[in-house]
Amino acid sequence: MINKKVKQLRNRADEDARMIHMSIQMGNEPPISLRRDLEHLMLLIAKLYRKDPFNLELALEYWCPSEPLQTSTIMGSYLGVAHQRPPQRQVVLSKFVRQMGDLLPSTIYIPYLKMLRGLASAPQCAHYCFSLLKVNGSSHVENIQGAGGSPVSWEHFFHSLMLYHEHLRKDLPSADSVQYRHLPLRGITQKEQDGLIAFLQLTTVIINWSENARLALCEHPQWTPVVVILGLLQCNIPPVLKAELLETLTAFGKSPEIAASLWQSLEYTQLLQTVRTPGQRQAIGVEVELNEIESRCEEYPLTRAFCRLISTLVESSFPSNLGAGLRPPGFDPYLQFLRDSVFLRFRTRAYRRAAEKWEVAEAVLEVFYKLLRDYEPQLEDFVDQYVELQGEEVIAYKPPGFNLMYHLLNESPMLELSLSLLEEGVKQLDTYAPFPGKKHLEKAVQYCLALLNLALQKESLFMDLLRESHLSLIVTPLEQLLQGINPRTKKADHVVNIARYLYHGNSNPELAFESAKILCCISENSNIQIKLVGDFTHDESISQKLMAGFVECLDNEDAEELINPDEELEPEKRRARIHHETRIHILNLLITSLECSPPSLALYLLGYELKKPVSTTNLQDPGVLGCPRTCLHAILNILEKGTETRNGPMAVRESPHLAELCYQVIYQLCACSDTSGPTMRYLRTSQDFLFTQLQYLPFSIKEHEISTLNQMSWLMKTAAIEMRVTSLNRQRSHTQRLLHLLLDDMPVKPYLADGEGGMEDESRSVSGFLHFDTASKVRRKILSILDSIDFSQDIPEPLQLDFFDRVQIEQVIANCEHKNARGQVVCNAKYLHRVLVAEVNALQGMAAIGQRPLLMEEINTILQYVLERNKLLQCLHAKRHALESWRQLVEIILTACPQDLIQAEDRQLIIRDLLQDVHDKILDDDAAQELMPVVAGAVFTLTAHLSQSVKTEQKQPLAVPMSGQSQYVLMLDGSFTSSPGSEGISVGFASIGDSSLHIILKKLLDFILKTGGGFQRVRTHLYGSLLYYLQIAQRPDEPDTLEAAKKTMWERLTAPEDVFSKLQRENMAIIESYGAALMEVVCRDACDGHEIGRMLALALLDRIVSVDKQQQWLLYLSNSGYLKVLVDSLADDDLTLQSLLTPQPPLLKALYTYESKMAFLTRIAKSQQGALELLRSGVIVRLAQCQVYDMRPETDHQGMFGMREPPVFIPAPVERYRQILLPALQLCQVILTSSMAQHLQAAGQVLQFLISHSDTIQAILRCQDVSVGSLQELAFLTGIISKAALPGVLGELDTDVNEGTQMELQGHIGRFQRQCLGLLSRFGGSDKLRQFKLQDDNAEGDRVNKRDEIELAMQQICANVMEYCESLMLQSAPTFQHTVCLFTPSLSESTNRDGPRQDAQAPVVPYWRLPGLGIIVYLLKQSTNDFFSYYDSHRQSVNKLQNVEQLPPDEIKELCQSVMPAGVDKISTAQKYVLARRRLVKLINNRAKLLSLCSYIIETCLFILWRHLEHYLLHCMPADSQDPLLSSRTSFKRGRLQDSFGSEPNLDFSSGLNQVSQHDIDQLQIEATNSFGESLQKKLLDIEGLYSKVRSRYTFIQALVRRIRGLLRISRT
Repeated sequence: MINKKVKQLRNRADEDARMIHMSIQMGNEPPISLRRDLEHLMLLIAKLYRKDPFNLELALEYWCPSEPLQTSTIMGSYLGVAHQRPPQRQVVLSKFVRQMGDLLPSTIYIPYLKMLRGLASAPQCAHYCFSLLKVNGSSHVENIQGAGGSPVSWEHFFHSLMLYHEHLRKDLPSADSVQYRHLPLRGITQKEQDGLIAFLQLTTVIINWSENARLALCEHPQWTPVVVILGLLQCNIPPVLKAELLETLTAFGKSPEIAASLWQSLEYTQLLQTVRTPGQRQAIGVEVELNEIESRCEEYPLTRAFCRLISTLVESSFPSNLGAGLRPPGFDPYLQFLRDSVFLRFRTRAYRRAAEKWEVAEAVLEVFYKLLRDYEPQLEDFVDQYVELQGEEVIAYKPPGFNLMYHLLNESPMLELSLSLLEEGVKQLDTYAPFPGKKHLEKAVQYCLALLNLALQKESLFMDLLRESHLSLIVTPLEQLLQGINPRTKKADHVVNIARYLYHGNSNPELAFESAKILCCISENSNIQIKLVGDFTHDESISQKLMAGFVECLDNEDAEELINPDEELEPEKRRARIHHETRIHILNLLITSLECSPPSLALYLLGYELKKPVSTTNLQDPGVLGCPRTCLHAILNILEKGTETRNGPMAVRESPHLAELCYQVIYQLCACSDTSGPTMRYLRTSQDFLFTQLQYLPFSIKEHEISTLNQMSWLMKTAAIEMRVTSLNRQRSHTQRLLHLLLDDMPVKPYLADGEGGMEDESRSVSGFLHFDTASKVRRKILSILDSIDFSQDIPEPLQLDFFDRVQIEQVIANCEHKNARGQVVCNAKYLHRVLVAEVNALQGMAAIGQRPLLMEEINTILQYVLERNKLLQCLHAKRHALESWRQLVEIILTACPQDLIQAEDRQLIIRDLLQDVHDKILDDDAAQELMPVVAGAVFTLTAHLSQSVKTEQKQPLAVPMSGQSQYVLMLDGSFTSSPGSEGISVGFASIGDSSLHIILKKLLDFILKTGGGFQRVRTHLYGSLLYYLQIAQRPDEPDTLEAAKKTMWERLTAPEDVFSKLQRENMAIIESYGAALMEVVCRDACDGHEIGRMLALALLDRIVSVDKQQQWLLYLSNSGYLKVLVDSLADDDLTLQSLLTPQPPLLKALYTYESKMAFLTRIAKSQQGALELLRSGVIVRLAQCQVYDMRPETDHQGMFGMREPPVFIPAPVERYRQILLPALQLCQVILTSSMAQHLQAAGQVLQFLISHSDTIQAILRCQDVSVGSLQELAFLTGIISKAALPGVLGELDTDVNEGTQMELQGHIGRFQRQCLGLLSRFGGSDKLRQFKLQDDNAEGDRVNKRDEIELAMQQICANVMEYCESLMLQSAPTFQHTVCLFTPSLSESTNRDGPRQDAQAPVVPYWRLPGLGIIVYLLKQSTNDFFSYYDSHRQSVNKLQNVEQLPPDEIKELCQSVMPAGVDKISTAQKYVLARRRLVKLINNRAKLLSLCSYIIETCLFILWRHLEHYLLHCMPADSQDPLLSSRTSFKRGRLQDSFGSEPNLDFSSGLNQVSQHDIDQLQIEATNSFGESLQKKLLDIEGLYSKVRSRYTFIQALVRRIRGLLRISRT
């Protein structure tokens, strides 16, 4: 049927053509009534198939393949496999196309060409059409001479073109005949022109679509189309035809091979005149055509075509040395023409067709965009390059991208016009009315925005390179230029104009995308932000419109995130992706903006207050109280979609990257102090956002692992902030709801309605779960989140390279690394690609050219590897981020949430589960090492809380007073475990039991060993964890109630093992099972590495050695030489410690490590074996060699009694010195105490230490300061002297010392002794002096603790001196007759001291005179009084401790403040009780120490008094002489020294002691009887009853009192 109809139409058309031909021959007008049906049919087909937006290739039905197809894919609808018969319909249609071209009448020649053009608009169709035209030409070979072949063939067409060229070339105008341009052109009629244009358009379409056709035509030896076209372009033909010729050239230029030669041809033909001879007028070229012909005609086809040609050529191939030899090489003349003649003047030219204005703008801006897009600033662009031109040096042109950058970074006409174009564009779009050229205007605006975008991206590199070079160019950052004033509106509204394009996001997604990108780029500068906020909010209507634009882009429903952005996309998908990218840019803008200080763009867009403080914002739902819909609403909306279903938020699955940024924005709002309050209130009350979102954790979508991890990270961090804030604000129900959600292991009904949730959560009862299987526990959410983080990580295969050197490639990759927007270090693949391709291009020789494809393939392999590696880094970063956030959430749950919301038992179980899970994951063989640090941090926190929780649980029973015994007989004492009623406790330790604790310990130790040699910082955390763990087995501080000693020794020995000892023993067994491997790691860390690591390793060793009963660790330390290394390192410490005593010290790290080291050595010294090992390793000899102890700074008396310095973090030099000296003194003291068998050896070494630092020792003994530090120094020092500076020790020193040295040593020792005795007069001294000192210290603002310490130190000093006196007397005098008298027989001092004295500062007795016995009596009385006051205080404290809950609040607060000076009001009552108990225990123990010291001082005083009285009253022979006192004094001095250190210790003393006169003895007797009266004796016996009998069974005081009383009675009689 169709066939018939078409034949009819064809016959009619032939008939009409004959009639027209005849009328033309006759010279008549052609008839009017002719129908043109076939022509219209052809035009319809042309129009229908011309555009193929969906790539359906329906036109293929018109082509029946004459030969089998060469493609593997099946194109088109009916094209089956090549050997099948085509369907009937296809055969008919292809026949129609062929037959219509046979014997074509002239009237339908052009319609037929147009139809072919329509049907050739697809790759395969173009190929068939090309073949058709080729075949048409070859079938008429015989009459080719007449050029009369089929008019629709290549042969005919190109032959005609050649003839036109031959014909017109003769007419080429000369320079003089330019003015006759307007003469009528001969040669081409209008009809011929139309025909040519139609065929040119057909050619353009075919070679556009088919590359084979393009190359075949171009390389045809007879036709040479490019040459002919270029020739014709120089002839005198209409601009329209020239434009079509240029379009055809443009199509040819799509192939890089052709494009390269085309550039040279353009240069050669001077299509645009680039070589100008001075003084010559321009004769030819596009520029002349534009200015003289097109401008006059007001139509610009040639200019547009030229722009398109350049645009295509620039993209295909870009010669760097264009025009070399004739002019300075480079693209500059073309760029100059496009910029100055085309772009800058496009607005001022007249246009007959209004749309053409925008077409010109679009065409030229496209060229600029491509040039700038492909430009990368290089260092050589900024150096003038010279080239030789006709014998002289000229400067080569810069790359076009460089020039464009320069013009965009200055207030150039080009930038002004671009910004003005943007303004005009947005004005036109805001009218929402159609206007001519709208599409082209939009495209031009898009290129403008893209240019600005490219300039912003490249400007920092460009400006950096410009600074380094010496070019005299000035540029300004584009973001500053955009702040400039708009000449038309006289406002700085350029950025506002750019932002207004967001409002057209639905109709013009590309413009909104570019606009968002620019705003995102600009917003990184915080100074510009403040201006922008002003510009955006200045005009109310614009402000609302801008806000609406941003929100509309975020709300866009069509947006879609695509996984492989590189694929070619259909328009719908492309739009969806652009919408999505726009949203991403807006979110990035919000994120960068939130990091700036307010006011910032983000605050405006998210709806916060700008004029008042941000924190006063009251966020509302859109429409409430006139609140507009803001970006915050849009973001919450994105995250809310899908939360009402079981699957959770849709965005997480469908657009993971978008969801990630949304969560990040919300986190930033909650984390920033200004926005946190309003945001969290709004999220909590209006949205219930966090609870809803957390229900769906963990998100696990394998293909978007990185995004999913980041989403969870931001959400967990936000949840952590929420829990912290609700806990602080005491919003318990909110905190509790979230805690239940995260921690419960019982299944709950999902999706509770808002109202019911709270109540049901509060009253968890069994009845609620009856319909569940009660045994089926679910996994706690906090654990399932941890499960979703995969600790293993696939690592890409290492590179296998044939050509490149692997080591060098690794180096190049490292050089190409940079930080991306998220702060991750990744390799810049584009830059790497450029470097590698440049390397390949630099290769010379034939071999290199042959191997080029292989090299390029290897480059691809390298890039593939780099991309995988980048992904690996990003994945690890995301995992680390997620783990950090998880850890933060766990830490907040454990530390910030109210303790009573999680029961103690649950708390321990939760911590146990977390610890076991996190250990299992990290101890897996595949676990990535990069995650170790975060896990170690989490383990540290968890262990700390486990330790705290267990300890708290142990202290619980204290609240219940037990009858008849101290509250502090803990449930953990062995006596308790055996009772039948307490099965819970018999399981072992705390709620979680011993076995769980042992598992945790083993995993901790495995983790430590897994870190191997590296990762010292990770081990630092683990050592901290281990210390916390070992603390669990430590007995808590128990108050010394003076009753514990009531048990007999046998009872103590046979008592069952208590829980602490048992756990300690088992812990030790586990630690020892790890053997030397663990010891090696810990000891190595203790000896070198990071300071904190060393300190913690030393602390851990300290702890282990203290519980290691078998002393395995001590043996290992000494046998493997680590102990020696530690001791020897003191010599290195000496130098660094000396530098710490300068007024402004460097870092104090060295001091802390030194303190740790000394603490550890002191711990070792506490056992006999340890002290022996230390003596062997020569620790005291090392200390004696250290010079830092001699650098004692002077104390600042002005600071003591004048104005006080404000407290600072870095202690004063004196304090620092004490921190260095005291550990050394303590170590000496402990060694002296522990070394029983080697006591003399130890004492000898310590004596050497004292002598080598004797100046310092003397200074300390003389120091008058009464601060805590100086008293502690004295306390330690007197303790050491009392044990070391004794008569037997000198013999232990080196035996080969000569007489002189011996004398010198004796001198030193004598001086120590005299000074120690001198101390008695200070500290055994009158109450007034001590009270004065104490008050002074108190006024200075020192707290209660300081007072306790001062008291303790003073008593300690007295006790030490008394011990020294006792040792001297006992060691020097084997029998009573040879007593060494240390005190003169005068009690006067005891009475004299109560009167006032002038010189409170000076010592009472100069140290070279012997003190009298009066001091001893005074001290005895003093200590007796002190004893009773301490005893009362102790008893009161014990009573308070037993009834802490009953104490008045003020007293509780006072007790707390001495432990925690600030913030007492903020803690809960339960915590206050804990602190008060801690303070009371400390107070009780302090008093107990003071009582024991007083008791010791009393006993020693009594003993010394008795020995002296016995000597003076019974054995001493008085000798009255001229000057009794003087002689007696000298004799004592001599006798004491001689007897102490004389070479004959058994010297008879009576001669020396006869110097005491009878008067002295009588006086002594009377005073002694008065002083030692009944009341004192009664007090002493009371003390024995109250205290000494409790401590030991020996009644020592009673016996001494009896003897003294007896002595006095005897001598009286």
